[in-house]
Amino acid sequence: MVKLGDARIIVFTTNHKEKLDPALLRPGRMDMHVHLTYLTPSGFETLASNYLQINHHRRFKEIQDLIMEVEVTPAENAEELMKSEDADVVLESVTEFINNKKRKKMEKECNSEVIAKVDGKSIQDIEEEDLKERKVNKRRRNR
Repeated sequence: MVKLGDARIIVFTTNHKEKLDPALLRPGRMDMHVHLTYLTPSGFETLASNYLQINHHRRFKEIQDLIMEVEVTPAENAEELMKSEDADVVLESVTEFINNKKRKKMEKECNSEVIAKVDGKSIQDIEEEDLKERKVNKRRRNR
C-alpha cells in the first residue's frame, strides 16, 4: 500500500476474481484491473533481451513454439533465465523446463479425458464393486 496524502494505492491480486465480493470491485474501490497473462512469444523475447542481453538465438523459435502450446508464466521463465549468464545453457534449460510442463500437461489431460469402460461400466464403478465383493468375501471367511 502506498499513501499519497489522503489517497491510497492498494494492490490486490487474485486468481479468482469471480469469487470476490462485488462491493469490493465497484468503482471507487478498485478503479483499475490489470489482467496478467501467461508468457507470449514477444514477452519471451523481451525477457531474454533483459536477462541475457540477446535479441536472437537459434533456440528462440523452438521456445516460442512451445510457449504457444504450454501455459508458462513470465515469472517461471524469468527464474529459468537467471540460472546462468551463458545463453546456450539457459535456453537449453528453458526448453527443458517448458517441455517438462508440456509432458505434465499431456499426462494430466490423458488422465482426465480417458475413461476406460468394461461392459459399460467405468473403472470407478468396477473398483467400487470389487471393494464391496472383497468385504462380503471377508465377512464370509470370518464366520
